[in-house]
Amino acid sequence: MMKQNSQQKAMALLVIDLQKGLFEKSTPIYKAKQVLENINTLLDRARQAGVSVFFIQHSDNRVLVRGSDAWQLHPEIQPLAEEVVIHKLHGNAFEETNLREELDKRNVSVLVITGLVTHGCVKATCLGEIEEGYKVVLVSDGHSSYSKDATQLIEKWNQAIGEKGADLIEAQKVRFLRN
Repeated sequence: MMKQNSQQKAMALLVIDLQKGLFEKSTPIYKAKQVLENINTLLDRARQAGVSVFFIQHSDNRVLVRGSDAWQLHPEIQPLAEEVVIHKLHGNAFEETNLREELDKRNVSVLVITGLVTHGCVKATCLGEIEEGYKVVLVSDGHSSYSKDATQLIEKWNQAIGEKGADLIEAQKVRFLRN
């Protein structure tokens, strides 16, 4: 593929809230093993292509208390030293964070989205990114939920986010352009 020049916009991979506490809830993450495998594959491809990777980490005062074991990123999904970790308090990763500034520093306009949970932070961040003017690519099998009706929930939000302007693509079909 062609290497992007400085005038072209770059891609980035966002990994939203893959934190231990969400995998430890009484209702398990739907297809957790597959989602983790898909995200790890995407991380490998993004890193090989030199694409920026951002880990988004949520804090609250219930399950994901900052600094607690539950707050930590899942052991199978860990950032490299040069990758950015954004800490947030709201569903939308843009709200009261420096995400926009970090993306601007890297000239990013295309965001590939993965993570947890579908009907919460994934939805809020995708819609926030579209509103901010970014091109959003939602990995249709790269996000999930601990909801009892996860299958329907994921289908519903894939469709709704797609209707708002995001591209939907399966993890196996995602190709990163070298930044």
